[in-house]
Amino acid sequence: MRVPDPQTAGWKGVWSSVSTRLVILLVVSMTCVFGLLGYLNIRLHRQQLEQTTLESAERLSEVIKRNATYSMLHNERDSLHQMISDMANEKGIVQVRIINAEGRISFSSNPREVNQIADLPGRVEGPLDGRFRTYRQASGERVLSVANPIENSAQCSSGQCHAHPANQKVLGVLDTQITLKAADRSMAESTRQVLLSTLLAVLAIASLSAVFVWRMVHDPLAALKAGTERLGSGELGYQLEVGQAGELADVAHAFNTMSHQLREAREEIHAWTRTLEARVEQKTHELSSAQEEMLRVERMASIGKLAAVVAHEINNPLAGILTYSKLLKKRFAGKDPELYSTLDLMESESRRCGEIVKNLMTFARKTSLNYGETDLNDVVARCVKLVQHKLELANIGLVKELAADLPRVWCDAGQIEQVVLALVVNAIDAMPNGGNLTLRTRRKGEAEVQMEVRDDGVGMPPEVMANLFEPFFTTKERGRGLGLGLAISRSIIERHEGTIEAKSVPGNGTILTVTLPVRGRAAVDARPEQAA
Repeated sequence: MRVPDPQTAGWKGVWSSVSTRLVILLVVSMTCVFGLLGYLNIRLHRQQLEQTTLESAERLSEVIKRNATYSMLHNERDSLHQMISDMANEKGIVQVRIINAEGRISFSSNPREVNQIADLPGRVEGPLDGRFRTYRQASGERVLSVANPIENSAQCSSGQCHAHPANQKVLGVLDTQITLKAADRSMAESTRQVLLSTLLAVLAIASLSAVFVWRMVHDPLAALKAGTERLGSGELGYQLEVGQAGELADVAHAFNTMSHQLREAREEIHAWTRTLEARVEQKTHELSSAQEEMLRVERMASIGKLAAVVAHEINNPLAGILTYSKLLKKRFAGKDPELYSTLDLMESESRRCGEIVKNLMTFARKTSLNYGETDLNDVVARCVKLVQHKLELANIGLVKELAADLPRVWCDAGQIEQVVLALVVNAIDAMPNGGNLTLRTRRKGEAEVQMEVRDDGVGMPPEVMANLFEPFFTTKERGRGLGLGLAISRSIIERHEGTIEAKSVPGNGTILTVTLPVRGRAAVDARPEQAA
């Protein structure tokens, strides 16, 4: 026997205690709340900073465009180039360039870009709002690109030096690129301050919560736990000290009352022991009688199934004997009285055997299938009611997992109920020492439904599984079955165009799965009649 380490056991007790879990819950909750507030604060600050940056960049771009308007109207290219170069040297401005309507750079603070197709010189991160885009340089610094359109004015379209047609609305774009280094640095500093404030707030409130929970929850619960252990060791009547008014004081008072009542109950139990033993003996006798009655009913059912098989096998030969007896009587009528009398006796005896076969068919209820729309869950529920008493006698727990969306099946409800009952009874017999019986229904695609009967009994080896559905094959004790239940069940399922399958592992129980079509050929054949 392994002796637990006291230190390890102590740590496990601390981590599994209610007070520790309560403190952890409070810390996690506060972390989530403060974290969310911090996130929203950072997000709002970022949005405000971005909006301010965009507005400043737009104003700066508008100023540059106004200053360049005069030079562009008078075609003073040197003056325009000088102005663009001077603006690019201002703090915070990375580059200024003018792009014509064809996308080619006409003027730029970087002379090497002139007459090239315009493109951002770094990894583009995406648009912000309409004319604004950001990209990241090789050094990692973010840059904001402001595209300010240069509209075609009346002065420009009528100028003599570089006239443009009046129907051309936009002549080009002024691209002003501004560094976002200061804005990013401010955002990072703000984020760090919010995170630090959130962490300090969580630590402070968590410390106060831990002290409060330890004094108000942990100590009273520890006393209650110690009292429960003493009560469990047999010290009935043990009393706790009731502290100040509150829920925990009510719990302590209830514990004291329970402890006192347990001591009184133990004294009463001894007085009722003899009476209970007598009642148990009486109930055992009644259960034994009921079990014998169930076995008798099952034997009668097996006899009925056997009668159906025998009747089916001898019915056709009897019909042949009767037919040929009639033919021979007609041939020898008036020729050989003695032979005619013999043939008449054969005919009458054949008819009598036919009546016997008819009675056997009636006894076994071997009739044509009476199709109709049936709820498979209702069939299972009826079968459970029939075997409920047997389940209780065998100490078997029942688990029902019936699908709520199960479609109605076109079948003979009585025949399907016979199948379900046979499978359930076999499952009960496979658990002589009790266990669990699971009945499950489910959809299989759109055209089929399945019913599963699962037990955790002794299971079956492969050699038994190979002959499981053979008539008169049984593994039950002599006198408890004829081996026809599964054979007849398979016959019924096959008549409904379905299948029945079995899976079993010795020692791990058995699973029998019945698959039925929602609408078989019988349902299709019945549609014209219903329409008529």
